Amino acid sequence: MTEQTPTDSEATEPTGATEASQPSPPTEATEQTEATESTEATEQTEATESTEATEQTEATESTEATEQTDATESSEATEPAAPAPAPAPAPVPRPVPKPGPVPSPAAVRKVAHPQPALIPTPAPGPPAESFGRVAEDGTVFVRTTDGEREVGAYPGASAEEALHYFARKYDELYASADLLHQRLGGTDLSAKDAADGLAKLREHVAEANVVGDLAALDGKVGEIEKAVAARREAEAAERTAARAAAATERERIVAEAEQIAGQPESKIQWKTSGARMRELLEEWKRHQRGSARLDRETEGTLWQRFSSARNSFDKARRVHFAQLEGTQAEAKAAKQELVKEAEALTSSTEWGQTAGAYKRLMDRWRKAGRASRADDDALWARFKAAQDAFFTAKDANLAKEDEEFRGNLAVKEALLKEAEAILPVTDLEAAKTALRAIQDKWEAAGKVPRGDVDRMEKGMRRVEQAVRDADEKRWHQTNPEVAARAQSMVDQLESSVASLREDLEKAQASGNEKKVSDARAKLEAQEQWLTQARGNLDEFGG
Repeated sequence: MTEQTPTDSEATEPTGATEASQPSPPTEATEQTEATESTEATEQTEATESTEATEQTEATESTEATEQTDATESSEATEPAAPAPAPAPAPVPRPVPKPGPVPSPAAVRKVAHPQPALIPTPAPGPPAESFGRVAEDGTVFVRTTDGEREVGAYPGASAEEALHYFARKYDELYASADLLHQRLGGTDLSAKDAADGLAKLREHVAEANVVGDLAALDGKVGEIEKAVAARREAEAAERTAARAAAATERERIVAEAEQIAGQPESKIQWKTSGARMRELLEEWKRHQRGSARLDRETEGTLWQRFSSARNSFDKARRVHFAQLEGTQAEAKAAKQELVKEAEALTSSTEWGQTAGAYKRLMDRWRKAGRASRADDDALWARFKAAQDAFFTAKDANLAKEDEEFRGNLAVKEALLKEAEAILPVTDLEAAKTALRAIQDKWEAAGKVPRGDVDRMEKGMRRVEQAVRDADEKRWHQTNPEVAARAQSMVDQLESSVASLREDLEKAQASGNEKKVSDARAKLEAQEQWLTQARGNLDEFGG
């Protein structure tokens, strides 16, 4: 520390560091203040500094005095150095000498993410000047819980100005701490960046020669420490939750891959499952790039399972398609033989026999299995071409025959009308004789066109069935055995009815209404049965 002398123009601090300046210290003091204008504390006031009144309260001087100081530079810089500064006759703005190392809000936040501007809260309690005093020799002291401590001197300034200068340094330091505290509570500042800012703040606090409530400043630093610890715990919890979510998602990917690989080979859709396996691999890569990192053991275990499932699926797919290739080769050879046989039958005119042969070839084709798609399509085209050629020729032949059979159709339609005239059958023997004659002519008439075969045959069968039914009915009526059974039934019922009539008479004579009622009911039932039995007997001519 240097002693204050009438000609000394240096502001000194207990560290012994001196800073050269002109006789008017405020000229150098503005360099530090202008440097801090980029901080969030001064950003709020730059737009209004040029219009603010010179006299402001001490609470706002920490952010608005810079432009006022710049206004006085030109007038003070021209004044010659004097052995002892004399008070100016007119009031002048308070000098703001160049301070020592003081953290600015920009220095605290330079590692933080860009955030909306925040306004620092003034230090609570009495004004910072109330915690200091200026000795007769110009030395400034600050009162602490441990007693007074020398913080420096401000040569060439009044006691009030010197005290205000060191108080201003305290306000700026407290504002820096408060801004860091606000960012911890109201922005997404990371714990690491906050810890870096806190470390810088501690450095400035440890080196600070300021006048103010140092206990409040230490308390603010303690609050920041707690907030940093809380932010670190919150981030740790978030990382843990993110890792758990990432592990769950990776587990889902692995489980699905294992499910695909574990399917029975006969049920695997190889194309669909293969595409899904590739999608799962891409999902795994996206999670590696974009989600929380897993610990090495967990990620290694999940990747081993995922890789094992993919390898198992790929191996099964290669085996399947190798076997399929062999099976397809066998199917191809078998179908080539079938095609040769089909092509050999193309020119056959044995229409019925060859049509049956083609049907059997088709059955063998279905049982031969599948060749490769290209081979299967080519072989099927040849097989179908041979088959179509035969059946086209067959259809042409049948069409020719149909023209020839149209004369037969006219004959059979006349015969069918003659046969239908037999119905209804009234004289069975005459009907049978007429039908036999028509049937002989029917056979002799020959074939009819294919489209009329079903209609003609059904018409003749209806007539034949009607004659057959009439014949069976007559036989049933003249059957001696059946007639005897019908007569026996009538006899039994007549005897029962006679007995029941006697019982009814006895009941009526006794005057017992219940017996009369029962006897009458039984009698009526037996009489109905007797009537039906006599009707059946009449059918047999009994």
